[in-house]
Amino acid sequence: MEPAELIHNLFRKNVKLFITGHRGMVGAALVRAAPVAGEVELLLRSRAELDLCDQQAVFEFLGRERPDQVIIAAAKVGGIVANSTYPAEFIYQNLTIAANLIHGSYQAGVSRVLFLGSSCIYPKQAPQPMPESCLLSGPLEPTNEAYAVAKIAGLKLCQHYRAQYGVLYHSAMPTNLYGPGDNYHPENSHVIPALLRRFHEAKEENAREVVIWGTGTPRREFLHVDDLARACFHLLGEEDPPDWVNVGSGSEVSILDLATAIGRTVGFKGDILTDPSKPDGTPRKLMEVSRMKKTGWEPTVSLEEGLRSTYHSFLAERAAGSVRRG
Repeated sequence: MEPAELIHNLFRKNVKLFITGHRGMVGAALVRAAPVAGEVELLLRSRAELDLCDQQAVFEFLGRERPDQVIIAAAKVGGIVANSTYPAEFIYQNLTIAANLIHGSYQAGVSRVLFLGSSCIYPKQAPQPMPESCLLSGPLEPTNEAYAVAKIAGLKLCQHYRAQYGVLYHSAMPTNLYGPGDNYHPENSHVIPALLRRFHEAKEENAREVVIWGTGTPRREFLHVDDLARACFHLLGEEDPPDWVNVGSGSEVSILDLATAIGRTVGFKGDILTDPSKPDGTPRKLMEVSRMKKTGWEPTVSLEEGLRSTYHSFLAERAAGSVRRG
């Protein structure tokens, strides 16, 4: 079934949908995936227009606009350095955003909320692939514990509001995401945008080699952000979705193979070297996605196709001077 047909079937009557964080990578993908034929009225507000950490403003906005559904894609995000340097800001802002939107939605009579979390909610030593059942079964990764705790709290708010009040509030936990509008900050970006930028700059400088940290053997899972957006609308069409569900590709790639694929995508002709003196990090991180696949959803964007479209988007953003670096 094509995405437009799928979404048309999900929304058989006009629905007012509030997408938070619509200027971020995930929120923008949700806007792109939303129907345009009148089935859904999109409700969008920038941070300047609505501070999601301001409880009174959020409650008044939701009470006035009365959306039918809310997708919580807004969050304070950052890399390891930012998470380690500003943990108080990460836990406070993300807790506050979740609490304001979930309780405010309940007060305003919002019938459905989809909260977006992260794979970092699972323990550092979680079994691989990571099933939903391993939540709260062990200590978290210390470097992003503050962010993870806030995301767990948002998930649990939805779960308990659903149990106590009978509202259909549920959560999706995406794996590592990439795609148009990603963050290319030299320190705070994630692995795919960081490598895309490094290989692009190496190509421009006619560099002979690019060196990647560690042995290149750790394996990671990636999902194109447009696949996540389609997964979100798919979940909104489920009559009885799980309280929370992993959303991932179900496949993994080594960092060295990823770097090779990115080098090929960019057109870099030099050598790709590893630096085993640098730490590798977790050997493997993969989500168990059978629960999501049982609902009938499957990712459609291959890694090769996704890298190609993401690089084209990076070049367009660079030409327009709109590359995110924060």
